[in-house]
Amino acid sequence: MKLIITVIGQDQVGIVAKVSQKLAALNINILDISQTLMQGNFTMILMGELKTAQPNFEKIQAELKTVGTEIGVDIRMQRQEIFDAVQKL
Repeated sequence: MKLIITVIGQDQVGIVAKVSQKLAALNINILDISQTLMQGNFTMILMGELKTAQPNFEKIQAELKTVGTEIGVDIRMQRQEIFDAVQKL
């Protein structure tokens, strides 16, 4: 399953490191990643791939939200097919 993950918040040291460490712990491989700073605001969007037969989507969302709260950013995740469908509207 492919996932689209966005991270938005005030720029600080370690955002990419903490998010990527959590993704690795959840067995999510980063396929593509883009990040930028906009007047002190950090934005990142990435495509990840989860190769679990029965993924627990709610658990993954909860763990990413916890990391986001710890580092002061908003982390959101969608399945790629939902993201693609919304973009076509």
